[in-house]
Amino acid sequence: MVQCTAPINGHRTESGRANCPVCGNRSAGYRYSGNPYERNNLCFPNSISSGQLPRRARWSPANSTLAYSLSEIRTLTPVRENIEKRAKQMNEAKDVFLCHAWDDRKGMAMDLCNKLEAKGVTVWFSEKDVALGAPLLREIDKGLANAYMGIVLVTPAFIERIKNGGIADKELSALLARDLLIPIVHNTSFEALRNASPLLGSRSGLSTSEESIDIIVSKIAELVKIEY
Repeated sequence: MVQCTAPINGHRTESGRANCPVCGNRSAGYRYSGNPYERNNLCFPNSISSGQLPRRARWSPANSTLAYSLSEIRTLTPVRENIEKRAKQMNEAKDVFLCHAWDDRKGMAMDLCNKLEAKGVTVWFSEKDVALGAPLLREIDKGLANAYMGIVLVTPAFIERIKNGGIADKELSALLARDLLIPIVHNTSFEALRNASPLLGSRSGLSTSEESIDIIVSKIAELVKIEY
């Protein structure tokens, strides 16, 4: 029986889809709508059970075009539930506390912060929120206490930072203890993270090797938005 090759080879490119015995004939007349899940999973209805299909999150607004994997739903749901609880208890708070390596502060961390803010997400970011001469640990304590959730930007530089210990341990422990942390892996892997920090590496998260940073930012923005 002829089967779709998407689960094995993926359909991320036109050639990959064209080489599929099921979908190859669809390629010529197919117009991609812009949704990456549509592009990657054209054949899912014929080849994978509906339980594995991308789906909307319960917190997604009606006009959302984002689709989430089952793993992402499982990872993000407890964080969302805790955000909803904290939103009822806190009058003024940043949406996100951004944890990152010092070496990333002018590069990917700054880019991530700017992209989140462009989506309307308020971010506690040391480069913007710690005044010159202010005690760093005290400011981090305030940032952690007054944020709905945390994201940790996991890069090769961050993994080295974890191995050497330091302030990151304090930040991550506080967020992990309350189930408020989402790792965003960039230019490295969850396996490398697990080798450096089994506790943090045991958490599922989001990865720029699987989705663009813009899609990841959009998902974080949906996650923290509370409708009253």
